[in-house]
Amino acid sequence: MRKIQSMISTASPDFRTYDAHNRRILTEFREKQEAARHSRKQRDLDRLEKQGKMRPRERIEMLLDPGTPFLELSSLAANMAYDGGSPSASSIVGIGVVSGREVMIRADDPTIKGGAWYPLTIKKIVRALDIAIENRLPVIHLCDSAGGFLQLQSDLFPDKFMGGRIFRNQSILSKMGVKQLALVFGHCTAGGAYIPGLSDYNVIVRGTGAVFLGGPPLVKAATGEEVSVEELGGADMHTSVSGSCDYPASSEAEAIHIGREIVAQWERPKKWDCQRETPEDPAYDPDELYGIIPDDIKKHFDMREVIARMVDGSRFHEYQPNYGTTLICGFAHIWGYKVGILANNGVLFNDSSLKGAHFMELCNQNNTPLVFLQNITGYMIGREYERRGITKDGAKMIMAQSCSHVPKFTVMCNGSFGAGNYGMCGRAFDGRFMFCWPNHQIGVMGGDQAANTLAEVKINQMKRNGGVVDEAEVQKLSEETRSAYQEQLSAYYSTSQLWDDGIIDPVDTRNALGVSISASLNAPLGDPGYGVFRF
Repeated sequence: MRKIQSMISTASPDFRTYDAHNRRILTEFREKQEAARHSRKQRDLDRLEKQGKMRPRERIEMLLDPGTPFLELSSLAANMAYDGGSPSASSIVGIGVVSGREVMIRADDPTIKGGAWYPLTIKKIVRALDIAIENRLPVIHLCDSAGGFLQLQSDLFPDKFMGGRIFRNQSILSKMGVKQLALVFGHCTAGGAYIPGLSDYNVIVRGTGAVFLGGPPLVKAATGEEVSVEELGGADMHTSVSGSCDYPASSEAEAIHIGREIVAQWERPKKWDCQRETPEDPAYDPDELYGIIPDDIKKHFDMREVIARMVDGSRFHEYQPNYGTTLICGFAHIWGYKVGILANNGVLFNDSSLKGAHFMELCNQNNTPLVFLQNITGYMIGREYERRGITKDGAKMIMAQSCSHVPKFTVMCNGSFGAGNYGMCGRAFDGRFMFCWPNHQIGVMGGDQAANTLAEVKINQMKRNGGVVDEAEVQKLSEETRSAYQEQLSAYYSTSQLWDDGIIDPVDTRNALGVSISASLNAPLGDPGYGVFRF
């Protein structure tokens, strides 16, 4: 493969302007992430200390193998929900290495409302278990939760992807032979009791850990029976009487030590044989990404410059470089793993759509994972392009992408608008992981386009209803639409709703993809085959 020849001048005014702009954005992102991870009320921290408990991140640090990476997912989930009352959606989720095995780690955060589950907490847990299913990753649950946040119970319990989906996913993992371990540090109440109950192994801490379908207050209210926490669901009762738990531990540290011993007994899964070479750093400094991404989402930049600072040796074999030039396709390596990259360099036309569809077929033929780098305004619209079949050509691209049997990974590098999101493996298309950069925006269309479209519709409506156009009303509609779009287009809104697997620093993209690709190889390849392509 040839090394990409960068055309970027780090001394240019644009580079310096963009660099300063993106570093300001990164500063804001890091401040938000730091607060979500560590900013807690002192009384909640004091309560944990009084109970002899560690903070959840301390538990994870003790659980992980020393010196190994931890890829945290959705660290800013719920950042724009519940008036900020559920940082990180009251839970920590990520991929790490425990006793030499890649695992999914899911930890309740008892520093927030006693670890109670908000609706977005449940969505985050369900997503973590979906990832475990898709990638055959063993799961370690660090349990310490007061149960569902009852004031929002109607959004927690009854529907398909609410609380019950957690336990359904646990059951599916067990059916697949994917192992699960629960470390019970605090209360597992109501539905939460099924997490250790559905795990293959569980360890419970004496004195603080407890598992019961209904706690002492509910038992008294329902039956009149008075019973203590320890009698109802404590460590000694469950490990010597009910058999609901396997190992008692005298402290959290001992529970984690037992957990690591358990994981050490698990067989190591055989990964499928993805083509791989010796990893090599990019030839260009990844920090230069800050000077490449513009300060305005409407400004163009060359995705080859992004690829050059992400892939091994900055080498890239570009496929059909002179055809369909608004979509860059080609082969590269990331941390030694061979991948096929599709990166937007403009709107998707007929030729670029066909190019993308054919390239994905080649990657599936060669069992090469796909990486999508999104910066897309959508598929081209207009009379000429409809006559040339842009709808059916876009459908070919969506068909090829949807039916790919190789793992898919998506990075939202800038804009993601309209059906272009679909063709480039948006959230609905079962990519193994999706990350976004802090500058990212996502929507059916941009705020200005939405405002202008609704204004045009309103004007036509007024003309039909009497012929008088109220300019003030049209202007108000435009401003309200533009304002609402600006908030909902942001990366923070997207990640708050868990439409992605987390915002990441652009410089960390290579590492995030490396961990993700490695994890994906635990699952066998899917069955090859496509639906009907419309010609």
